[in-house]
Amino acid sequence: MAKDIPVYDGDMWGRDAILNSRTTDDKIRELAPVVWLSRENIAIMGRYNEVAGGLTDWQSFSNRSRPWHDPNSVRPEILLTDDPPRHTEIRKVMAKVMSPPKLKALTADFERTANDQVARLMARSGEVIDANVDITRPFVHKVLPDLLGMPNEGRENMSAFGHMVWATMGPMNQVFHDALVGSEPVVVWADKSCTRENMRKDGLGEATYALADAGEITHDEAKLLVMTILAAGSDTTVITMATAIRAFCEFPGEWQKLRANPSLLRNAFDESLRWDSPSRMAGRITAKEVTIGDYVLPAGTRTGLLFAAANRDPRKWQDPDRFDIERDLKGHVGWGFGLHSCVGKIMAQLEMEALFGALIKRVAKWESAGEPEWWMTTIGHGPYKLPIRFIAA
Repeated sequence: MAKDIPVYDGDMWGRDAILNSRTTDDKIRELAPVVWLSRENIAIMGRYNEVAGGLTDWQSFSNRSRPWHDPNSVRPEILLTDDPPRHTEIRKVMAKVMSPPKLKALTADFERTANDQVARLMARSGEVIDANVDITRPFVHKVLPDLLGMPNEGRENMSAFGHMVWATMGPMNQVFHDALVGSEPVVVWADKSCTRENMRKDGLGEATYALADAGEITHDEAKLLVMTILAAGSDTTVITMATAIRAFCEFPGEWQKLRANPSLLRNAFDESLRWDSPSRMAGRITAKEVTIGDYVLPAGTRTGLLFAAANRDPRKWQDPDRFDIERDLKGHVGWGFGLHSCVGKIMAQLEMEALFGALIKRVAKWESAGEPEWWMTTIGHGPYKLPIRFIAA
């Protein structure tokens, strides 16, 4: 006989919970394999096996709906809201646009931008700077829109656009409404910048529209995909690279390992995604009755899969709070998992390799210079401001 699902009456999505999301999410994980959030009337899973299982079993956990799903949202509605066969078709299109050979051809541009930026940064050795404002954000906010072929005008809106997208993935609480204050010009900018006639002919945006010309997707879908890359590939990469810098401040020996062995760069990036994931949760809806241990979720139950908690689950990871760039990271869910794994993974890896490839040559060590200011969004997570010092090599 199925047991009653344990109930959590607290607020997982308010300001206090966001500021203390690590504690909040881990508490949910340890209550039970599945927990009922009474405030939101949704089921939440935070243990690794259940989260990884839910991410791979799209027949049971459908992407067609999720907690707080609003098809009229300001967020681009594609890929994340599809199941096969349509999801498979769209991913095939994106695989053509963002193929490894096409992206690797841009490596020289990424490296040139990174080397120029890091060379200028060296004059500030020993100063208190912001890792986001001075290092990760200016790099990503240049190379990503350049890659897409977006115009230069209005790029200062990129942070506001990313914040709006991630804050409005959660419930319509104060955090949600605060993110929408003054958002209309930002939405107009994103829409205009991702319109075909405003994009360069040599960017990935035009390549996406070309596939619409060929009939593989509609032109409306092409625009949504371009906006999705912009929304999903910007602040998550900024935040994850800043999280890596935060980790190197806390675990200085890992920076020395990386400097001695740059081949660990990709593993270091993955460990950053595992150690403090930039996305707290993926949403799903049960397409049929699902059994989770001793508990049963009826068909039509909106469900959250906690990435961050699963990536710290001690049932899966030994000493999960330790940042270890040599850790065996097989199966971590920082990129998503299974069918809906991150379509921009290779692009983000190449960006990280370019920026940190330049940093390991010129930065001897990192030091914390204060507490982080956390990204005030319900689903996105990480240091939005990160005061640090670096010592030039």
